[in-house]
Amino acid sequence: MKRRVFLAAAAATPAIAQTARARTLRFMPQAALAALDPIFNPTTIVTTHGFCVFDTLYGADRQLRPQPQMAEGHSVSADGLRWEIRLREGLRWHDGEAVRAADCVASIRRWAARDGFGGVLLRATEELFASDDRTLVFRLKRPFPALLDALAKPAASPCFMMPERIAALPADRPLGAEHMIGSGPWRFMAGEFNQGARAHYARNEAYMPRAEAAEAASGGKRVHFDRLEMVWIPDGGTAAAALRTGEIDWIEYPLPDLVPTLERDRNTRTQVYDPNGFLGFLRFNHLHAPFNDVRVRRAIRDVLVQSDFMQAVALPGDWQECHAMFPCGLPATREFTPAARGEAAMQRARDALREAGYNGEPIVHVNPSDFPAVTQQGRVTADVMRRLGVNIQLVEADWATTIARRASRNPPAQGGWSLHNTNFPAPGIANPAVSPIIRMNGQAAWFGWPEDAAVEAEAVRWIEAPDAATQGAAMAKLQELAWDAVPFAPTGLFRLRTAYRADLSGVLQGPNPFLWNLRRV
Repeated sequence: MKRRVFLAAAAATPAIAQTARARTLRFMPQAALAALDPIFNPTTIVTTHGFCVFDTLYGADRQLRPQPQMAEGHSVSADGLRWEIRLREGLRWHDGEAVRAADCVASIRRWAARDGFGGVLLRATEELFASDDRTLVFRLKRPFPALLDALAKPAASPCFMMPERIAALPADRPLGAEHMIGSGPWRFMAGEFNQGARAHYARNEAYMPRAEAAEAASGGKRVHFDRLEMVWIPDGGTAAAALRTGEIDWIEYPLPDLVPTLERDRNTRTQVYDPNGFLGFLRFNHLHAPFNDVRVRRAIRDVLVQSDFMQAVALPGDWQECHAMFPCGLPATREFTPAARGEAAMQRARDALREAGYNGEPIVHVNPSDFPAVTQQGRVTADVMRRLGVNIQLVEADWATTIARRASRNPPAQGGWSLHNTNFPAPGIANPAVSPIIRMNGQAAWFGWPEDAAVEAEAVRWIEAPDAATQGAAMAKLQELAWDAVPFAPTGLFRLRTAYRADLSGVLQGPNPFLWNLRRV
């Protein structure tokens, strides 16, 4: 969309439409919304959409503590083996039907079929059932103190609630637009969805927000607009111009080099998106050569100059090096001493590739062309690979195409891939229970499918730990083993700035944009 076309169309809008415009929130996400099922596709943009349409039993506050959301509260037996969760009274789905505990049971099962934390929870569960329409019961095989943390997971597949008839659909196939029926603060307008371009939502008039103040994914989700339009503008300059003229209200990630201009404009504001930041990383495909060889993964990790990656995506002062398996700055994260970079490290990487049998075969790096926080990191990786003498094929496409190919387990030459740069919000990978990228359980693992029994055992030990001492020991050992096994190579920790109109108040901080609590003042 050209800037002059976008702005000219807005200038021609009749007065009556301008009034409607004042009641409409227009938001530009970090990438185009091309998929809709937040359980099947746990990317940030789909999770943002998911939080609009669906709600959760518990929500995480800024300190990642679980708070009741759809739940009124819960009780736990003295032995920790029986949890009863009571739903708030009067909850309804968008189609008007009452929310039942049986719906929540089915939703938890669908989520757990695809989410690592959910899978561990269900394996610890002897029985999960609805004892009445407002009460669901976990009868556990053993105590599971992190149960509420699982249900309040804020990113990378939150445990969203759906009507039973939808949640009962196969978890190995994505839900379509006709299935976007939740109980969240916004109703999805399926007939107005233009895949990859825009999505429209209407305020859920029947939504009952909690009494507490909104905080991250918890508290009262109050909506003060009639409509929400999630609009994708491919060109960052055009998006920034639209924000400055008021044609859109909020850009999730403006291009870093445009942030100073937006900060000088009296009509726009910026703030740190999430103080915890994002961990950038290079993901290896462990199924195929040469990255199925740990020697190659270690050598590649040790040639990556994190400052090159970070300077490509964040402003000075908004990034730091982070040689760790969890986001730096979070409790219990261990930072490792990086190997010396330079020509000696480059030669070690060349030697490792040769010893692993690499002989110039094409290495496929899948990289989105329309996701600035990832795009530039992928290009830095491709440059490193070229300097190593690797036959790198940088395959760039839109984000939707990239994540579709990332899901392929085929060999790189048959539609698969070898390398992929991306990032995760720190709360989404803060510990072994929520982080999909630390898990090394083979075919059940996150894209790249790493496998290491020792790493996986420590992750499970952390999740199942009965006390803080056991958990601390597991966390320490896990990080040591994972650093050696290299499921991914970190490229640095960075903080992004979000930008919005000066007349928009109530922008929350967290691992996702939360599209409630907002007013036009």
